[in-house]
Amino acid sequence: MKRNYQLQLDRVLTELGAQRPRLLLQSCCGPCSSYVLSYLTQHFDVTLLYYNPNIQPRAEYDKRLACQKALLQKAFPQVTLLECSYDGEAFARVSAGLEQEPEGGARCAVCFRLRLEETARRAAEGGFDWFCTTLTVSPHKNAAVINAIGEQLAAQYAVAWLPSDFKKRDGYRQSIALSHAYDLYRQDYCGCLFARAAQAKNSRTPGREQAEHEIHE
Repeated sequence: MKRNYQLQLDRVLTELGAQRPRLLLQSCCGPCSSYVLSYLTQHFDVTLLYYNPNIQPRAEYDKRLACQKALLQKAFPQVTLLECSYDGEAFARVSAGLEQEPEGGARCAVCFRLRLEETARRAAEGGFDWFCTTLTVSPHKNAAVINAIGEQLAAQYAVAWLPSDFKKRDGYRQSIALSHAYDLYRQDYCGCLFARAAQAKNSRTPGREQAEHEIHE
């Protein structure tokens, strides 16, 4: 049976009641974090982790980081940012041999694990109650894969994983609206140059534009 991660999150939030646990949230970018932060800061004391060694080239990484900082300054000054040093070599190591994988395949899975494991490790070391990621807000990211990895790492690092499928209930569309409201830079590829090349190729395929905007609620 297909799991509904949004309903699982609803149950977690109901059980929290008036508590405000500490959450370490891995963010892929400012636009995706806009909606997720507006949602989660109602229930958690959030620290945002910017760890994205997959983003290439370095100039693009810096541009997205600047966007992330701008969002926090404008809308979420209560959120602490943990900024990691750029480590493109880490992504190169885990993606070696997977360069030709299709978008959404094995290369994406190891990329998710790379970023989530760093989040879980830091959450455990920092005494956080929960860890999570903004990645599930994207309609192009497999929420089941992301949550499965998160659950595995939760057991490994002994810190609770917050289930999510933030694209539900118009989460993705709300992130677009908030990005416009805060005048955020919206990138046109997920991060790695392999994905960028594949996207450029697919953009020449008839019907691609319509598929890009399909959101499954």
